[in-house]
Amino acid sequence: MTTKSGDGLSRRLNGRHIRFIALGSAIGTGLFYGSSDTIAKAGPSVLLAYLIGGAAIFFVLRALGEMAVNDPAPGSFGEYARKHLGPLAGFLTGWTYAFEMVIVCVADVTALAVYMGFWFPDVPRWIWVVLTILVIAAANLVSVRVYGELEFWFTLVKVVAIVAMILGGAAILIFGLGSSSGSVTNLWSHGGWFPNGVSGFIASFALVMFAFGGTEILGLTAAESEDPRTAMPKAVNTVPVRVLLFYVATLAIIMMLNPWNTISTSGSPFVQIFAGLGLHSAATVLNIVVVTAALSAINSDIFGAGRMIYGLARRGQAPAVMARVTRNGIPWMTVLVVAAALSLAVVLNYLLPDSAFLLIASVGTFATVWVWFMILLTHYRSRRRSSAADLEFPVPFWPVGQVLTMVFMVFIFVVMAFAEDTRLALLVGVVWLAVLCGLFWFHRRATPSEPKEDAMSEAG
Repeated sequence: MTTKSGDGLSRRLNGRHIRFIALGSAIGTGLFYGSSDTIAKAGPSVLLAYLIGGAAIFFVLRALGEMAVNDPAPGSFGEYARKHLGPLAGFLTGWTYAFEMVIVCVADVTALAVYMGFWFPDVPRWIWVVLTILVIAAANLVSVRVYGELEFWFTLVKVVAIVAMILGGAAILIFGLGSSSGSVTNLWSHGGWFPNGVSGFIASFALVMFAFGGTEILGLTAAESEDPRTAMPKAVNTVPVRVLLFYVATLAIIMMLNPWNTISTSGSPFVQIFAGLGLHSAATVLNIVVVTAALSAINSDIFGAGRMIYGLARRGQAPAVMARVTRNGIPWMTVLVVAAALSLAVVLNYLLPDSAFLLIASVGTFATVWVWFMILLTHYRSRRRSSAADLEFPVPFWPVGQVLTMVFMVFIFVVMAFAEDTRLALLVGVVWLAVLCGLFWFHRRATPSEPKEDAMSEAG
């Protein structure tokens, strides 16, 4: 039987689903594919960049967790921004998150097409993109329970593979398996910890933060959780630590096995490492894993974008048809719209098969960091209006941790402005926000008073 909340969504996600949904969204393209680009920029110092970025994400998720436990509303942080910062902030946050998820999903399907080239080098990438979008969109239209179970198993494959890779890499280093010249000294014997200088280390932060994008989906799952007050704190406390350990440990092993400057940016470093060791069957297994990882991330991306647009529709900031749900509590129109928007991936992979990922990832970084900044700002404002004694899951190190994390987010924007390969993405992001402001102004002129939520909620 489907249990529905007052907002029309079904509450069918348990704590296991929520933890693995967040893990699945964060452990994907950024680690299995994009990590080769971050290594190229920073060398071994990228490990420090991931540690710093992971600490920032912990504070973002704790801020989001505090608000979600107290108010598990549809639209999550988009709705919180509207309540505490005003309608424009809610509009900008909600639509930028939906934009982020679409862009990140485009990056994920682009990476998946690259992975499939390992087995089918002569098949055009865009064909894999089309097939992936059709299959995942269909899965998201069944029920949220099916989505949660699918995401659980996708993510479990990734987690098992990462643990196996860490243990296998350690065994290669200790026992000298294969033809590896691996050594711990590879971390500092090829130009030192900062082979490209401090500038290379700083430049890596744009892609490092992109890798953590998607963890904020935790907030959106609260509205469909069976018990958000129990599930959310567990997920918020465990997910950032697990993600951070997986990133740092796996990249450390990769750079110990092979010098950082020999890792190609044309594919997954995981597959490259084991193929280079002569373990071709292991490389095939790992390619299956990275394909699964991409499918997992795409699954979460479509869910996240759809649920945010649903929340926007309920408060009159998206077409009312987007608030329609199926008998199983699925906002079906938003799923279809997001799937259609992913046709951008087909076009980019047809026109720019070799440079699509870096461009998409850079634009995704802007949207991701903007959303995180708005979550932190919203939380800061909401906390000023409440007492810590009334909170079930208060953030630690208040307010110093929150303020420092907001400063760090501004620092990422500065990095994007000065780095040549991300400057265009920053410009795209600024234009996007300007367009949204214009649309909001026209919307307000057309509808001076915001419609009530119950008028915007329909059951299809």
